[in-house]
Amino acid sequence: MINTSEILQTVRMISEEKLDIRTITMGISLYACATPDKKALYQNIYDRITKQAEHLVATGEALEREFGIPIVNKRISVTPASLVAAACGDPVVVARAMDAAARETGVNYIGGYTALVQKGMTASDRALIASLPEALSTTERVCSSINVASTRAGIDMDAVRLCGQAVKDIAEATRDTDASGCMKLVVFANAVEDNPFMAGAFHGPGEGDCCINVGISGPGVVKHALEKEAKGQPFDVVAETIKKTAFKITRVGQLIAREASSRLGVPFGIVDLSLAPTPAMGDSVAHILEEMGLEFCGCHGTTAALALLNDAVKKGGVMASSHVGGLSGAFIPVSEDIGMIHAAECGALSLEKLEAMTCVCSVGLDMIAVPGDTPASTIAAIIADEAAIGMVNSKTTAVRIIPAPGKDVGDEVNFGGLFGRAPIMRVSPYSAEAFIARGGRIPAPLQSLKN
Repeated sequence: MINTSEILQTVRMISEEKLDIRTITMGISLYACATPDKKALYQNIYDRITKQAEHLVATGEALEREFGIPIVNKRISVTPASLVAAACGDPVVVARAMDAAARETGVNYIGGYTALVQKGMTASDRALIASLPEALSTTERVCSSINVASTRAGIDMDAVRLCGQAVKDIAEATRDTDASGCMKLVVFANAVEDNPFMAGAFHGPGEGDCCINVGISGPGVVKHALEKEAKGQPFDVVAETIKKTAFKITRVGQLIAREASSRLGVPFGIVDLSLAPTPAMGDSVAHILEEMGLEFCGCHGTTAALALLNDAVKKGGVMASSHVGGLSGAFIPVSEDIGMIHAAECGALSLEKLEAMTCVCSVGLDMIAVPGDTPASTIAAIIADEAAIGMVNSKTTAVRIIPAPGKDVGDEVNFGGLFGRAPIMRVSPYSAEAFIARGGRIPAPLQSLKN
């Protein structure tokens, strides 16, 4: 039974500690829209999305007013576009229909301009990857993801090479806005089908016709709890404090997810437990790690601290909801976390240290800005390294990297809002071009043989 104390705790979390629901994301299947006719495909997709998500934004706003819980984003994810566009051969048609439908429904972003190529590429997959510069530079709200690896399939290095070049081409196509198009592309290993967070959300082939997935937040709540209840205490106490806090945060997410599902007449999918930071002070994952005793995020001990945080969040959250999914852990996007920004600016946080941290947390190298003259082969090699971590450790990893044209180490890119700003980080000057040029497939690891 909920008592007055618990209600007051939740009110304080919202008003003082920046607790929010980061996103309500409606997943929509587009399989029934497929047709060889481009005009018909566009109209089918537009009609399907606008009809299904007609009341999504209004419902989210009503829930905010009634429960007093901020819901920062209302979003849509759809069936991977390469599957929907296979019959017509032009994936950009899908992107334009997605963008128009997103504008009509009023959602912040729509995800699913996606190809799943971990074991090989169809003609439609190749067409989608080739179209990324056009699709992401000429649409406003479309987000894209490419899954290039999995534990069961290995790493498709031909796809990795194409993605490295695509990132460079997107950066050039959006150079007037500091390569902002690159913010809308994530390259995955072990991508999940029910991720509510952008830019990597898509409505996977194993999902039903429609569902509601919710992504929570709350780094500020966790940091405040550690300050109040675990100051100077052993790590056992730290872990217990984070677990209890994650439970409370997840209960709020579960409430909103159930209400949204009921009011929209759409099945409830999952609650994603991920701690998603913002550039605002008091809403930083890096500051949680520093509260554990690190002078700066990135110094020795950071990976251990992040491992504890990620594990405790999962253990606490999974007790609060019977349908936990998505990525569920702690995000470390450099530009979107004020603590990460400061750590990178002072030199405590390097690209190599971030890579080590991704071994123990959700997603991977996220919102990393690098010099604009970084070769496509180097970007592909960074993707391959991160994919290898995901493949071998049976976890989701990803790369969202921004080679900013005309910028070098010491400069920064500034996107504003939730995307924040990012100092340009140093990359290795040594070439991986011959490595990437080999192509082919890196075989799946031994742990893939679980049957």
